[in-house]
Amino acid sequence: MPSAFQFQCHFVLIFLAASKGETRYLEVRDAGEDEPFLLLSEDLKRELSAGQIYRRSLRCIDMLSIEGQFTFTANQPQLHCATFFIGEPEELITIDYDFVNIDCQGGDFLKVFDGWILKGEKFPSSLDHPLSTSQRYTDFCESGNIQRSIRASQNVAMIFFRIHQPGNGFTVTIKKNPNLFPCNVISQTPSGRFTMVIPHQHRNCSFSIIYPVVIKISDLILGHLNGLFLKKPTAGCAGVGDFVELLGGSGLDPSKMFPLADLCHSFHGSAQMKIGCDNTVLRMVSSGKHINRVTFEYHQLDMQETENRKENSIEEFCFPSM
Repeated sequence: MPSAFQFQCHFVLIFLAASKGETRYLEVRDAGEDEPFLLLSEDLKRELSAGQIYRRSLRCIDMLSIEGQFTFTANQPQLHCATFFIGEPEELITIDYDFVNIDCQGGDFLKVFDGWILKGEKFPSSLDHPLSTSQRYTDFCESGNIQRSIRASQNVAMIFFRIHQPGNGFTVTIKKNPNLFPCNVISQTPSGRFTMVIPHQHRNCSFSIIYPVVIKISDLILGHLNGLFLKKPTAGCAGVGDFVELLGGSGLDPSKMFPLADLCHSFHGSAQMKIGCDNTVLRMVSSGKHINRVTFEYHQLDMQETENRKENSIEEFCFPSM
């Protein structure tokens, strides 16, 4: 049986099933609740590449991974709605309000959250985000015309809204901007390859994969300064300012996950682990004194790999009991 977390993220798992290299997008349809996802046709992709703006209506619960202009109009009171936005790892999400017609005095609201939040669990976690939790919310009813453009700190963002009066609603334009040094990322796909670089910044960065995966770290540089590797302690990562940890769990928030492995020594080679959790996170902690870099690849764990667990030299985690 799927876990509650997997059920909450079912649209993510389906929506983002295509690999990055195939350049596919799945979008929510305006019709039929029984067929909520639609693979964009080649004709539409050609239109978008020609500079045309993609437009469609929003649902109460929705997911978007494409730029364009999106409108929500209530046909009945809608009290618990949210739209999730996601880009490629090297992109930042920007949300522009084009038109808003809601009754703030009557209990309506329209809020942007910098990241994702599900059942109180946040990504990025409070430990990994530069803003406090309260600062990550932008409430239209409080800011109004003061802030009509909100840029997220990573490749994911979302909006919460409540609208009581039929006919009221809003229109937003979603844009994506390049991010030279991606930090906190939710992967769109169950497989891929990524290099995380933290250049002399005191920050923590998490790469989240909402699938059970095999993850292989092929290159790790910690404490790299002027071409030299600084000597690291010989035992564990306790007290080390720069290290990488692997986390696994059933929720969204990395700070609430189980620590599976710590890496605090630079190496060139291969370290592989099978992680059967609903969510896998590679997290880099950086003191800001050095340039840290980690390269890794991952693919979704299949049943055959689950059965052949003894092939790895590193213990596997989060597998269901047999």
